Amino acid sequence: MHESAEEWPLGRLLSAAARAVERDWDERLRAVGLTHAALVAIDILLRTGPTGADTLARTARVQPQTMSRTLERAERDGLVERTPHPEDGRRRVVAVTEGGKRAWDTAQHIEREVLPDDPDLRRRLLQVLRST
Repeated sequence: MHESAEEWPLGRLLSAAARAVERDWDERLRAVGLTHAALVAIDILLRTGPTGADTLARTARVQPQTMSRTLERAERDGLVERTPHPEDGRRRVVAVTEGGKRAWDTAQHIEREVLPDDPDLRRRLLQVLRST
């Protein structure tokens, strides 16, 4: 006998819903040549401007090695470019390309299709995040 989702504990329901949305979103992003990880990096760069990979990793709350792999693929796919830091040639600055901006625009449309914005849901999810 299968247990009805209506009977699940709230934590299980939230986790299952998040996985379902992420699965759908990831499939749609892949169809346009974009990964969720690259989208996160591009989103941060569009908000903060060009920056270093370490700063991106901290902001995204991932390990530097994870961000490095994400940026390598995103650069190969023409979504970002890495150039030498103007003051420290050992470091590199990451910036979004025009192709990355177009991909970000497309991803915004996809996200609204997968999960249309709901102000009440947004408020409640923010409450959950702030309380943990």
